Amino acid sequence: MAEATEKDKLIRVTGAEAKRVKREALGVPDRAKHQQRVAVPMQRRTPAADTRQRVYRYRCYPTPTQADQLIKTFGACRWTYNEGLALRDKAWREHRVSLGFAESCRALTGWRNAEGTRWLQEVSSTVLQQALRHLDTAFGLFFKGTAKHPRRKKKSRFRDSATYVRTGFRWVEDPERPGTGLIALAKQSAPLRIRWSRPLPAGVRPVKLTVSRDRAGRFFVSVLVEERIEPLPPVFLRDGGAPKAVGLDLGLTTLVTLDDGEKVDHPRLLKRYGAKLTQLQRSLHRKKRGSSNREKARQEIARLYALMGDVRRDALDQLTTRLVRENQVLVVEDLSIASLVRSPKGKGRRRKAGLNRAILDASWGELLKQLLYKCAWYGRTLVIVDRFFPSTRRCSACGVTGPNLDLAVRGWSCGGCGAVHDRDVNAARNLREEGMRMYALVASALPPGRAVPSMIRASEMPDVVLTA
Repeated sequence: MAEATEKDKLIRVTGAEAKRVKREALGVPDRAKHQQRVAVPMQRRTPAADTRQRVYRYRCYPTPTQADQLIKTFGACRWTYNEGLALRDKAWREHRVSLGFAESCRALTGWRNAEGTRWLQEVSSTVLQQALRHLDTAFGLFFKGTAKHPRRKKKSRFRDSATYVRTGFRWVEDPERPGTGLIALAKQSAPLRIRWSRPLPAGVRPVKLTVSRDRAGRFFVSVLVEERIEPLPPVFLRDGGAPKAVGLDLGLTTLVTLDDGEKVDHPRLLKRYGAKLTQLQRSLHRKKRGSSNREKARQEIARLYALMGDVRRDALDQLTTRLVRENQVLVVEDLSIASLVRSPKGKGRRRKAGLNRAILDASWGELLKQLLYKCAWYGRTLVIVDRFFPSTRRCSACGVTGPNLDLAVRGWSCGGCGAVHDRDVNAARNLREEGMRMYALVASALPPGRAVPSMIRASEMPDVVLTA
């Protein structure tokens, strides 16, 4: 379904003709219920006042019967998503009729009752409706211009997952261990065996669940709850009332460099497990396609990638939590990671490919995402400085901006004052000074009693304010 142009809008089919096309050509029946009522768009559920939505992820161990039913559910969700995508594409391409979530759900009822797809009745209808809702959300982002056109889900490319709303599972909290309990999914009589690594907020009922399976065959359940997260106490400098700030320079030699000179080492997981990964991949290519030995080799590679992902995620979570607890204002540079890891072409593409692997191994995007939502949770402020700010080649002592520096240059001397700088430490100090300047401008412009926002981005501030 291509984005509608002005010519397409003129020939778009609506009204009674659109209903006829949906009913006769597309097999989407009319609304059978509440015929006399005017259709009202569904309103998205918003969290209660002073609460935030938070996801808790746990490892679960289903029985063989439960695992078979979950695998069948994953396949049904994937099939429903692809069938809904094909139906909406066909409706617009051949008939210039737009279909939404409600029409897709009515089509789902027909698919479940059809002779060849009655196996869909073995899966909860609410789970399949959530797959169609995800498709509708993907189309909404596409029409806004913030995402590409939705594509079909392939079993080998997309993660297996299924979302259960409140009508699709049963939750019974354990009175002896608040925050833990029993979770029984629709179409399953016995509850899931979950490893409660940490309890949920006591007395809070989950909003929805997402059961997933990674490539290594592990099952997880992600629980979405609404809870009140208490902000951390403000952190100020000892010699004055200014908030404590830290400048963070992301890099590849060291993962993060702080303005006080502290450097957090890069885990370099791809390099650490590179020899083992190469051995397993060579072993995989020697196996015959479709054989059980090839599947065993594939699972070994998946388990190794899962190990690297767990180690990387845990290290970033500990780092970001420490930074948020120790500082009131955190300053980073606005990085376009998608542009940095663009596919290499032409001369030097092998070196560029290695740089891309190092950037993806560092997981800058995950680090920035964790800083963003943790600052919003705990009453901190994340300041994102403009990406064109010369943090590296600007002297943090006198402010003189020097020439461009090659990536191989890790230290340089200022031509104005003669100060010797470490490349990363100097960049972190410049980021902190620029971030505090932006923070002061925003704080001074707020009315009395208004809290500073959790994120200040240079690209979203007026040029008049930036140059003040």
